[in-house]
Amino acid sequence: MQSLHRIPSLEQLSALTAAAAHGSMGAAARELGISQQAVSARISAAETLMGLAVLERSSGGVRPTGQGQLVLAWAERVLEAARDLGDGIQGMDASGRTLLVAASNTISEALLPQWATRLRRAHPDVALQVEPGNSRSVIEAVTNGAVDLGYVETPQIPRGLRSRTVAHDELIVVAPPDHPWARRRRGIDTAELSMTPLILREDGSGTRTHIQQALPGHASPLHTLASTAAVRDAARTMGVPTILSSLAVVDDLATGRLVRVKVTDLSMPRALRAIWNPHQRPRGPAAELLRISTQPSRSPRRGPRVPPA
Repeated sequence: MQSLHRIPSLEQLSALTAAAAHGSMGAAARELGISQQAVSARISAAETLMGLAVLERSSGGVRPTGQGQLVLAWAERVLEAARDLGDGIQGMDASGRTLLVAASNTISEALLPQWATRLRRAHPDVALQVEPGNSRSVIEAVTNGAVDLGYVETPQIPRGLRSRTVAHDELIVVAPPDHPWARRRRGIDTAELSMTPLILREDGSGTRTHIQQALPGHASPLHTLASTAAVRDAARTMGVPTILSSLAVVDDLATGRLVRVKVTDLSMPRALRAIWNPHQRPRGPAAELLRISTQPSRSPRRGPRVPPA
């Protein structure tokens, strides 16, 4: 086992991989929460220990050497194994723990219940506490370290956070069955959609952010409401169209309470993401929930398809 004497520590391997990933000692320092001098010292110590140069330094930053590329690939595998070991150990000692999760409305309503059921089977002694809100409030909670894990719909993730795509959905236009749009076999176009006041989610929600990007200059909303359920209910009772996640209106489409309206020149697919603070990496039950949420799951029931033009 003499070869183990030349293996850098996990801290040194983390400094190497972070610097290589960012191409910068300074960026690696920010990710690891240490000084740039400490990053440089860890890298130099690792290279001395191994007897080879892993990174090539220049005024423009750092990049892997030929040998360094191979070393970095091995280092990633070692770090991943170490993370798995840490998560497993922490998971064994998670009895009685409360897992704090912040989730945007669509995810908390449409996806988190099935994830929570699977987490309960794996960790029956862990209490899952979910704080629903919009994407802006979720990002704030994760940034401040107030929760273990967050789930958002917004397309913009702050650079200081880590993220992983867990699902995909699509924003669609829906209307009550007695609305004129519901009877248009050929649908509407973005010009008509943009001129029409709708019931929408509030500013700060991932849904509203996507709409603002897809339809710049859209007419001011007729009403703004702070939850997906409230928007859905208001659209049905007031007879006004809205734009919501396809996941949020599955049952309404299936029962005919709402009808999907075809927009001939617009589609709004999006990615739903888990986010976490790099200084508070998901471990134990949080890591298990992250794993569960990234696994393929059975698709929800689909409502009636939009008739072809």
